[in-house]
Amino acid sequence: MSKSRVYFIKDITPENVVKLFDLLNITLKGKVACKVHSGEEGNQNYLHPEFFKPIIDKVNGTVVECNTAYEGERNTSEKHLKLLKNHGWNDLYKVDLMDETGPDAVLDIPNGIQIKKDYVGKNLLNYDSLLVLSHFKGHPMGGFGGALKQLSIGCASSYGKGYIHNSGGDAYADMMKADQDAFIRSMADAASAVHKHFNGHSAYINVMKNLSVDCDCCSVAEDPCMEDIGILASLDPVAIDQACIDLVYHSKDKGRDHLVERIESRHGLLILDTAEKLDFGSREYELIEVK
Repeated sequence: MSKSRVYFIKDITPENVVKLFDLLNITLKGKVACKVHSGEEGNQNYLHPEFFKPIIDKVNGTVVECNTAYEGERNTSEKHLKLLKNHGWNDLYKVDLMDETGPDAVLDIPNGIQIKKDYVGKNLLNYDSLLVLSHFKGHPMGGFGGALKQLSIGCASSYGKGYIHNSGGDAYADMMKADQDAFIRSMADAASAVHKHFNGHSAYINVMKNLSVDCDCCSVAEDPCMEDIGILASLDPVAIDQACIDLVYHSKDKGRDHLVERIESRHGLLILDTAEKLDFGSREYELIEVK
Protein backbone atom coordinates (compact mmCIF):
# COMPACT_ATOMS: atom_id res chain seq x y z
CA MET A 1 0.00 0.00 0.00
CA SER A 2 1.42 3.38 -1.01
CA LYS A 3 1.98 6.05 1.61
CA SER A 4 -0.21 9.15 1.71
CA ARG A 5 1.32 12.10 -0.08
CA VAL A 6 1.86 15.32 1.84
CA TYR A 7 3.15 18.31 -0.11
CA PHE A 8 5.24 20.92 1.72
CA ILE A 9 6.55 24.36 0.84
CA LYS A 10 8.48 26.65 3.18
CA ASP A 11 7.46 30.01 1.70
CA ILE A 12 4.10 30.99 3.21
CA THR A 13 2.08 32.96 0.66
CA PRO A 14 -1.53 32.82 -0.54
CA GLU A 15 -0.27 31.85 -3.99
CA ASN A 16 1.62 28.88 -2.57
CA VAL A 17 -1.56 27.58 -0.95
CA VAL A 18 -3.02 27.35 -4.46
CA LYS A 19 0.21 25.82 -5.80
CA LEU A 20 0.07 22.97 -3.28
CA PHE A 21 -3.67 22.46 -3.77
CA ASP A 22 -3.12 22.03 -7.50
CA LEU A 23 -0.59 19.27 -6.79
CA LEU A 24 -3.31 17.27 -5.01
CA ASN A 25 -4.94 16.75 -8.42
CA ILE A 26 -8.46 16.85 -7.02
CA THR A 27 -11.52 18.67 -8.30
CA LEU A 28 -13.83 19.71 -5.50
CA LYS A 29 -17.18 19.40 -7.21
CA GLY A 30 -20.52 21.02 -6.57
CA LYS A 31 -21.04 23.31 -3.61
CA VAL A 32 -17.73 23.62 -1.71
CA ALA A 33 -17.50 24.33 2.03
CA CYS A 34 -14.23 26.02 3.05
CA LYS A 35 -13.74 25.45 6.78
CA VAL A 36 -11.73 28.24 8.40
CA HIS A 37 -11.22 29.54 11.93
CA SER A 38 -12.92 32.90 12.29
CA GLY A 39 -10.59 33.95 15.15
CA GLU A 40 -11.79 34.89 18.62
CA GLU A 41 -12.12 38.58 19.40
CA GLY A 42 -8.75 39.84 20.66
CA ASN A 43 -6.71 36.95 19.21
CA GLN A 44 -3.57 38.14 17.44
CA ASN A 45 -2.49 34.92 15.74
CA TYR A 46 -5.37 33.76 13.53
CA LEU A 47 -4.99 33.79 9.75
CA HIS A 48 -6.90 36.74 8.33
CA PRO A 49 -9.49 36.41 5.54
CA GLU A 50 -7.37 37.87 2.75
CA PHE A 51 -4.73 35.14 3.15
CA PHE A 52 -7.13 32.52 1.85
CA LYS A 53 -8.72 34.56 -0.95
CA PRO A 54 -6.88 32.97 -3.92
CA ILE A 55 -7.70 29.40 -2.86
CA ILE A 56 -11.31 30.10 -1.86
CA ASP A 57 -11.88 31.97 -5.12
CA LYS A 58 -10.31 29.08 -7.05
CA VAL A 59 -12.76 26.52 -5.68
CA ASN A 60 -15.66 29.03 -5.62
CA GLY A 61 -16.13 28.11 -1.99
CA THR A 62 -18.30 29.30 0.86
CA VAL A 63 -16.60 30.06 4.18
CA VAL A 64 -18.19 27.91 6.89
CA GLU A 65 -17.98 28.05 10.67
CA CYS A 66 -19.88 26.86 13.76
CA ASN A 67 -20.54 28.39 17.15
CA THR A 68 -18.41 27.64 20.19
CA ALA A 69 -19.41 25.97 23.45
CA TYR A 70 -17.62 28.36 25.82
CA GLU A 71 -17.85 32.02 26.74
CA GLY A 72 -16.55 34.54 24.24
CA GLU A 73 -17.69 36.38 21.15
CA ARG A 74 -18.58 33.27 19.14
CA ASN A 75 -20.85 31.23 21.43
CA THR A 76 -24.14 32.57 20.07
CA SER A 77 -25.16 33.06 16.47
CA GLU A 78 -25.79 36.75 17.02
CA LYS A 79 -22.31 37.38 18.43
CA HIS A 80 -20.53 35.07 15.99
CA LEU A 81 -22.17 36.64 12.93
CA LYS A 82 -21.13 40.06 14.20
CA LEU A 83 -17.53 38.88 14.72
CA LEU A 84 -17.36 37.28 11.27
CA LYS A 85 -18.39 40.59 9.78
CA ASN A 86 -16.03 42.62 11.99
CA HIS A 87 -13.09 40.35 11.08
CA GLY A 88 -13.77 40.93 7.39
CA TRP A 89 -14.90 37.48 6.28
CA ASN A 90 -18.16 38.79 4.79
CA ASP A 91 -16.30 41.42 2.77
CA LEU A 92 -14.54 38.75 0.71
CA TYR A 93 -16.70 35.62 0.77
CA LYS A 94 -20.08 34.02 1.03
CA VAL A 95 -20.26 33.04 4.71
CA ASP A 96 -22.35 30.29 6.29
CA LEU A 97 -22.60 29.90 10.07
CA MET A 98 -23.70 26.28 9.78
CA ASP A 99 -25.43 26.02 13.16
CA GLU A 100 -26.95 29.51 13.08
CA THR A 101 -30.30 27.78 13.51
CA GLY A 102 -31.12 24.24 14.57
CA PRO A 103 -31.73 21.40 14.62
CA ASP A 104 -28.24 19.93 14.32
CA ALA A 105 -27.45 17.27 11.75
CA VAL A 106 -26.33 13.95 13.22
CA LEU A 107 -23.62 11.82 11.60
CA ASP A 108 -23.48 8.23 12.81
CA ILE A 109 -20.11 6.73 13.79
CA PRO A 110 -20.81 2.98 13.88
CA ASN A 111 -17.14 2.12 14.50
CA GLY A 112 -16.58 4.99 16.94
CA ILE A 113 -14.12 4.19 19.72
CA GLN A 114 -15.51 6.73 22.21
CA ILE A 115 -18.68 8.20 20.68
CA LYS A 116 -21.17 6.86 18.15
CA LYS A 117 -22.70 10.14 16.96
CA ASP A 118 -21.38 13.51 15.80
CA TYR A 119 -23.60 16.59 16.06
CA VAL A 120 -22.64 19.03 13.31
CA GLY A 121 -24.01 22.31 12.03
CA LYS A 122 -27.00 21.26 9.94
CA ASN A 123 -25.89 23.28 6.92
CA LEU A 124 -22.89 20.96 6.47
CA LEU A 125 -25.26 18.65 4.63
CA ASN A 126 -25.81 21.32 1.98
CA TYR A 127 -22.28 20.88 0.61
CA ASP A 128 -20.85 18.39 -1.86
CA SER A 129 -17.14 18.94 -1.10
CA LEU A 130 -15.00 20.17 1.78
CA LEU A 131 -11.76 22.16 1.81
CA VAL A 132 -10.29 22.35 5.32
CA LEU A 133 -8.03 25.39 5.75
CA SER A 134 -6.26 24.93 9.07
CA HIS A 135 -3.91 27.15 11.02
CA PHE A 136 -1.66 24.56 12.66
CA LYS A 137 -0.60 25.57 16.20
CA GLY A 138 -0.87 24.47 19.81
CA HIS A 139 -4.12 24.24 21.75
CA PRO A 140 -4.86 24.68 25.47
CA MET A 141 -7.13 21.61 25.61
CA GLY A 142 -6.31 19.43 22.60
CA GLY A 143 -2.53 19.91 22.65
CA PHE A 144 -2.47 20.96 19.02
CA GLY A 145 -4.93 21.96 16.36
CA GLY A 146 -4.78 21.08 12.68
CA ALA A 147 -6.92 19.25 10.14
CA LEU A 148 -8.34 16.69 12.58
CA LYS A 149 -9.46 19.34 15.02
CA GLN A 150 -11.10 21.34 12.23
CA LEU A 151 -13.00 18.23 11.11
CA SER A 152 -14.13 17.41 14.63
CA ILE A 153 -14.57 20.39 16.94
CA GLY A 154 -14.57 22.80 14.00
CA CYS A 155 -17.52 21.26 12.16
CA ALA A 156 -19.43 20.36 15.34
CA SER A 157 -22.31 22.56 16.39
CA SER A 158 -22.16 24.34 19.72
CA TYR A 159 -23.98 21.39 21.29
CA GLY A 160 -21.77 18.97 19.37
CA LYS A 161 -18.61 20.58 20.73
CA GLY A 162 -19.81 20.00 24.28
CA TYR A 163 -20.79 16.45 23.36
CA ILE A 164 -17.28 15.73 22.05
CA HIS A 165 -15.57 17.36 25.04
CA ASN A 166 -17.64 15.28 27.43
CA SER A 167 -17.29 12.11 25.37
CA GLY A 168 -20.94 11.54 24.68
CA GLY A 169 -22.05 12.45 28.18
CA ASP A 170 -23.85 15.64 29.22
CA ALA A 171 -22.92 18.16 26.52
CA TYR A 172 -23.54 21.00 28.97
CA ALA A 173 -21.27 19.64 31.70
CA ASP A 174 -18.07 21.41 32.70
CA MET A 175 -15.60 20.68 29.90
CA MET A 176 -12.66 21.31 32.21
CA LYS A 177 -13.65 18.27 34.28
CA ALA A 178 -13.92 15.88 31.35
CA ASP A 179 -11.63 12.87 30.97
CA GLN A 180 -8.77 14.07 28.76
CA ASP A 181 -8.02 10.87 26.87
CA ALA A 182 -11.71 10.22 26.25
CA PHE A 183 -12.04 13.74 24.85
CA ILE A 184 -9.10 13.22 22.47
CA ARG A 185 -10.51 9.90 21.28
CA SER A 186 -13.92 11.53 20.78
CA MET A 187 -12.31 14.16 18.56
CA ALA A 188 -10.86 11.41 16.39
CA ASP A 189 -14.27 9.73 16.14
CA ALA A 190 -15.94 12.99 15.12
CA ALA A 191 -13.21 13.76 12.58
CA SER A 192 -13.74 10.36 10.99
CA ALA A 193 -17.47 11.02 10.65
CA VAL A 194 -17.01 14.26 8.70
CA HIS A 195 -14.18 12.95 6.53
CA LYS A 196 -16.17 9.84 5.62
CA HIS A 197 -19.31 11.90 5.00
CA PHE A 198 -17.56 13.66 2.11
CA ASN A 199 -16.37 10.30 0.75
CA GLY A 200 -13.28 11.36 -1.17
CA HIS A 201 -14.43 14.90 -1.90
CA SER A 202 -12.28 16.65 0.69
CA ALA A 203 -8.83 18.22 0.79
CA TYR A 204 -6.65 19.60 3.57
CA ILE A 205 -4.29 22.56 3.86
CA ASN A 206 -2.30 23.21 7.07
CA VAL A 207 -0.49 26.53 7.48
CA MET A 208 2.35 26.42 10.02
CA LYS A 209 2.52 30.12 10.81
CA ASN A 210 2.23 32.09 14.07
CA LEU A 211 3.10 28.95 16.01
CA SER A 212 1.72 29.72 19.45
CA VAL A 213 0.98 27.10 22.10
CA ASP A 214 -2.52 28.60 22.18
CA CYS A 215 -5.37 28.32 19.72
CA ASP A 216 -7.08 31.04 17.70
CA CYS A 217 -10.05 30.47 20.02
CA CYS A 218 -8.15 32.25 22.82
CA SER A 219 -8.92 35.94 23.20
CA VAL A 220 -5.66 36.28 25.13
CA ALA A 221 -3.16 33.96 23.47
CA GLU A 222 0.56 33.58 23.91
CA ASP A 223 2.63 35.09 21.12
CA PRO A 224 4.22 32.56 18.73
CA CYS A 225 7.09 30.60 20.31
CA MET A 226 8.56 29.24 17.05
CA GLU A 227 9.47 30.65 13.66
CA ASP A 228 7.07 29.92 10.80
CA ILE A 229 7.65 26.54 9.13
CA GLY A 230 5.56 26.41 5.94
CA ILE A 231 2.41 25.16 4.22
CA LEU A 232 1.31 21.53 3.82
CA ALA A 233 -1.39 19.95 1.65
CA SER A 234 -2.82 16.43 1.49
CA LEU A 235 -5.93 14.39 0.87
CA ASP A 236 -5.25 12.55 4.15
CA PRO A 237 -6.08 14.50 7.33
CA VAL A 238 -4.14 12.10 9.56
CA ALA A 239 -1.01 12.22 7.44
CA ILE A 240 -0.99 16.01 7.18
CA ASP A 241 -1.27 16.46 10.95
CA GLN A 242 1.41 13.81 11.55
CA ALA A 243 3.71 15.61 9.10
CA CYS A 244 3.19 18.90 10.95
CA ILE A 245 3.96 17.22 14.27
CA ASP A 246 7.13 15.74 12.81
CA LEU A 247 8.25 19.12 11.49
CA VAL A 248 7.82 20.57 14.97
CA TYR A 249 9.57 17.69 16.72
CA HIS A 250 12.52 17.73 14.31
CA SER A 251 12.93 21.49 14.52
CA LYS A 252 15.97 23.07 16.12
CA ASP A 253 13.99 26.22 16.92
CA LYS A 254 14.52 27.47 20.48
CA GLY A 255 10.73 27.50 21.06
CA ARG A 256 10.27 23.91 19.97
CA ASP A 257 10.32 22.45 23.50
CA HIS A 258 7.59 24.82 24.69
CA LEU A 259 5.22 23.71 21.94
CA VAL A 260 6.10 20.04 22.40
CA GLU A 261 5.36 20.34 26.13
CA ARG A 262 1.90 21.72 25.32
CA ILE A 263 1.21 18.90 22.87
CA GLU A 264 2.37 16.14 25.20
CA SER A 265 0.92 17.50 28.44
CA ARG A 266 -2.54 17.34 26.83
CA HIS A 267 -1.90 13.88 25.33
CA GLY A 268 -2.38 15.47 21.92
CA LEU A 269 -0.68 12.70 19.95
CA LEU A 270 -3.43 10.30 20.99
CA ILE A 271 -5.69 11.74 18.29
CA LEU A 272 -3.28 10.52 15.60
CA ASP A 273 -3.12 7.01 17.01
CA THR A 274 -6.91 6.84 17.42
CA ALA A 275 -7.58 8.27 13.97
CA GLU A 276 -5.34 5.67 12.36
CA LYS A 277 -7.20 2.91 14.20
CA LEU A 278 -10.45 4.31 12.79
CA ASP A 279 -8.97 3.72 9.32
CA PHE A 280 -9.65 7.06 7.64
CA GLY A 281 -6.02 8.07 7.26
CA SER A 282 -2.47 6.97 7.93
CA ARG A 283 0.41 8.22 10.04
CA GLU A 284 2.73 6.88 7.34
CA TYR A 285 3.31 9.46 4.62
CA GLU A 286 5.66 10.67 1.93
CA LEU A 287 6.68 14.31 2.42
CA ILE A 288 7.22 15.97 -0.94
CA GLU A 289 8.96 19.32 -0.65
CA VAL A 290 8.10 21.87 -3.32
CA LYS A 291 10.31 24.83 -4.20
